[in-house]
Amino acid sequence: MESRTDEHRPIDPGPGAAARVRVVLVGTTHPGNIGSAARAMKAMGMRDLALVAPERFPHADATALASGADDVLAGATVVDTLTEAVADCHQVVGTSARTRTHSVPVLEPDGAASRVLGGAAEGPVALVFGREHSGLTNEELDHCHAFVRIPTDPDFSSLNLAGSVQIMTWAVRRAALADVGESGAVVRQASAAERDPAATHAELEGLFEHYEKTLEAIDVLDPENPRHTMRRLRHLYLRAEPTASEVRLLRGILTHTLRGR
Repeated sequence: MESRTDEHRPIDPGPGAAARVRVVLVGTTHPGNIGSAARAMKAMGMRDLALVAPERFPHADATALASGADDVLAGATVVDTLTEAVADCHQVVGTSARTRTHSVPVLEPDGAASRVLGGAAEGPVALVFGREHSGLTNEELDHCHAFVRIPTDPDFSSLNLAGSVQIMTWAVRRAALADVGESGAVVRQASAAERDPAATHAELEGLFEHYEKTLEAIDVLDPENPRHTMRRLRHLYLRAEPTASEVRLLRGILTHTLRGR
């Protein structure tokens, strides 16, 4: 039998930026879907799994359907809210078909994968998947910089949760492979060291809370009837993707506004 040499081995992007892509499952009802999602992740070289308020976990069904991805399950982070799951993330991309009340970009899998991988050059990023039957709530979608819509057949758009995870993790892996040349060298280098890093989700949440407090103080925002003001501000800044220092600058202005008030 002919031995396989290094030059014939398929190029692998290695851990790199793809290892900083976190898969977040929100409110999963069937533990088997968690196991299947873990299997899909590991097959695409990803290990960072976060579970937001799962109905049943850990569970034997999750372990059985993980089919060897037990280490992904063992390392999974379990939290109560999406805010906790993505606090350190620089990019949050949510999967949803309901986007009419939101104004952030709506991408197909390849575009979302490129965006996620680019953000991962700076730090953790998140791909967020909602509940099996109802998806993500509008409040949860408010945490997302962009949405991804998988173009299913309009006559039968039902897609299993683990199937969605497999499609998106494969899209990320394919984007990572595109950044590796035939020699195995990384073609595109991260620019995090060259510029101010993007603000994390936690830093943006601090900005939004500061905005709400300030706008209420100067009578721009009625706390009893906020309408869509804060949601529109959220989407404005999520589209702009401010850096950490820009968020500090904005909060400094808000602080002085409150002092003046």
